[in-house]
Amino acid sequence: MPRINYYHLSLILLFLLLRSSLFVESAIGVNWGTIASHKVSPPVVVDLLRQNKIPKVKLFDSDPEILRALMGSGIEVMVGIPNEVLGSLASSVSASDAFVVQNISRFMVKGGADIRYIAVGNEPFLSSYQGQFQQYVLPAMSNIQQSLTKANLAGYIKLVVPCNADAYQSPSLPSQGAFRADLTQLMTQLLTFLNSNGSPFLVNIYPFLSLYQSSDFPQDYAFFEGSTHPVVDGSNVYYNAFDGNYDTLVAALNKLGFGQMPVAIGEVGWPTEGAPSANLSAARAFNEGLINHVLSNKGTPLRPGVPPVDVYLFSLLDEGQKSVLPGNFERHWGIFSFDGQAKYPLNLGLGNGVLKNAKNINYLPARWCVANPYKDLDTAGNHIKLACDMADCTTLYYGGSCNAIGDKGNISYAFNSYYQLQKQDAKSCDFDGLGMITYLDPSVGDCHFLVGVDDNVNAGSTAHRVNFGFWVLGLFSMFVYICTCGFL
Repeated sequence: MPRINYYHLSLILLFLLLRSSLFVESAIGVNWGTIASHKVSPPVVVDLLRQNKIPKVKLFDSDPEILRALMGSGIEVMVGIPNEVLGSLASSVSASDAFVVQNISRFMVKGGADIRYIAVGNEPFLSSYQGQFQQYVLPAMSNIQQSLTKANLAGYIKLVVPCNADAYQSPSLPSQGAFRADLTQLMTQLLTFLNSNGSPFLVNIYPFLSLYQSSDFPQDYAFFEGSTHPVVDGSNVYYNAFDGNYDTLVAALNKLGFGQMPVAIGEVGWPTEGAPSANLSAARAFNEGLINHVLSNKGTPLRPGVPPVDVYLFSLLDEGQKSVLPGNFERHWGIFSFDGQAKYPLNLGLGNGVLKNAKNINYLPARWCVANPYKDLDTAGNHIKLACDMADCTTLYYGGSCNAIGDKGNISYAFNSYYQLQKQDAKSCDFDGLGMITYLDPSVGDCHFLVGVDDNVNAGSTAHRVNFGFWVLGLFSMFVYICTCGFL
């Protein structure tokens, strides 16, 4: 019988233990933003999530209507706290108590919403904010943690802070990554808090923005098919920007002594309009490559075999009222259009094949507002400005799908966007007699003239029905959780 080398055995067991402490199986979720003029009702959106077997959703606030729609769905939820609220939560435990009662615990009932994370702020360390929110983050987290403890939820709900990738940097190579000098002390405190509570570090990574902001950025390096311009970092070679950015963060974590800290991706995606590199084929290639890369569990050179714990695609739906200061693409990140229709075939790797469209969408009547062909349109400029200041006309500009439809087409598109925003009020198509209502779809090629949704009808109950077996399983899980946490 061979002798057992206990020293080697102990080393192997130690390695496996350390490896298992990091290893997780990634889950794909989505961001659900609501800065839109045409809003599909929350029950319909929740049904869309369930049709596509999307198990996790990240919100930017704690909208009660959305949380009610998510009750009983079995979908894991991350609610958000806007940066502007951090000051009041940081200064008062009673304010954080009220926040938890109003926005968290009242939805955490039997068969309720499955809230797993609270995002404290949204990229509060962004350099462009010039530090205005930094002082509030840790005190707010401390107060909210106390409030969760009082509600018997501290062991179930984790606090995280969504960070922009500008929180860390490298002179040239991922292995040289470090947090910004002005954040080093704060990040050490934050990481200590996250580590003590079993929370991941949440980061937003956008290779698209690297490509958009730099003409020297190699286009193929933004995707996952390999690059003719790989980054060589010692023995490690990086063939895509996502891995390079991710490992820059890993190196920064290592420098502060948190090399084992789990990392989750709060936002990552590719827009379909608003810039030359923002189109359907590029968005599909990026998201497919990302999903395949993450779900392969390959990890990155600095964390081989250890993918992010969660990845939230940005985003679920287009948001036509977002600020366009970053670029016109900002309104077109959705894998679905504003009305829940898939923009392109995409397999999320969740056992559901390609994306399924939203059901039970109730549109306004099939009619459009266009430029009157019998009128002199030379004076339409002011009307176009008015229409596009209110409605979304970003597809008309460079890099948009409606950029080449001509002057009369531009006028019609602007008129119709405003007309649909106003719920097809006949007066909103007047424009001093320059507009007219038509029942013939004026869409041209890939340029689609939208028809709005009927907000009053889309709240119907048909989309809110939950599969009975799924509901029972969710109810049983919540019952076990409540008993374990001492609710009963």
